[in-house]
Amino acid sequence: MTALNSDDSPVYIKLRGTISAAILRGEYRAGDQLPSVRALAAEHGANPLTVAKAYQSFQDDGYVEVRRGVGMFVLPGAAEKLRLAEREHFIRDSWPRIRAHIKLLGLDTEELLEREGA
Repeated sequence: MTALNSDDSPVYIKLRGTISAAILRGEYRAGDQLPSVRALAAEHGANPLTVAKAYQSFQDDGYVEVRRGVGMFVLPGAAEKLRLAEREHFIRDSWPRIRAHIKLLGLDTEELLEREGA
């Protein structure tokens, strides 16, 4: 599961992507508490069970830990581990489709890189 998801991704994957991106940007660092299930659900207009599913996937992947009665906390090394997983996903799944699209459209990769800030 990735931080860069398409619009047709399930809601829990989109929520996971939002949190993943925040961890990668440093908005949540090792030891930081994530928003409660209810708070994140309210913020995104999602069902709390959907948010719980997203959080459970983070716990299953070893990015966060639950402290009973306190909340969900980012584990040390989570950002690095998440970045490696995101890179692998990009190279394996996203890049081949992007590369094929670039080729199909006859785009120049150097020109695309120069337009990065555009």
